Amino acid sequence: MKERIQVVKGDITKIETDAIVNAANTSLMGGGGVDGAIHRAGGPEILEACKKIVARQGGCKTGDAVITTAGKLKAKFVIHTVGPVWNGGKNQEELKLAACYENSLRLAVENGCRRIAFPNISTGIYRFPKEQAAKIAVKTVATFLTSHQVIEEVVFVCFDDENEMLLGRELETL
Repeated sequence: MKERIQVVKGDITKIETDAIVNAANTSLMGGGGVDGAIHRAGGPEILEACKKIVARQGGCKTGDAVITTAGKLKAKFVIHTVGPVWNGGKNQEELKLAACYENSLRLAVENGCRRIAFPNISTGIYRFPKEQAAKIAVKTVATFLTSHQVIEEVVFVCFDDENEMLLGRELETL
């Protein structure tokens, strides 16, 4: 299972895969960081698909995930998940972050995806401690993969050296 997970440093918008996960906000209307980069690179089709989801269900709650077209990206889909804002661990942030990974993977399986790429969810402006986030990400993905053979590859695409190092270290402990 460890061989089905890899960590790379790079730009998630340039990854060729079945699904790219977007660290979205609850409005699904784009934002800064990874969210803004995915919306810009993918074009207006992603925003239009998000607007339809918002009209149907009113956004996306923390820990949940929704799926849209990937527009101009090299992926087939964008899975939008809303990570928790770090509040000192008092508001079930760890469980909510794990739910982001699990719900994104579940949507990928339901939509026939074999390869999926994740950013570092909640470790930017949402201030989730990076080391803790890396442990949750690797553990949740590894646990999911043990019972779901459809997913052949999970790639953690890191924007910075610190997240790349922390995720790599966690992967080595599997």
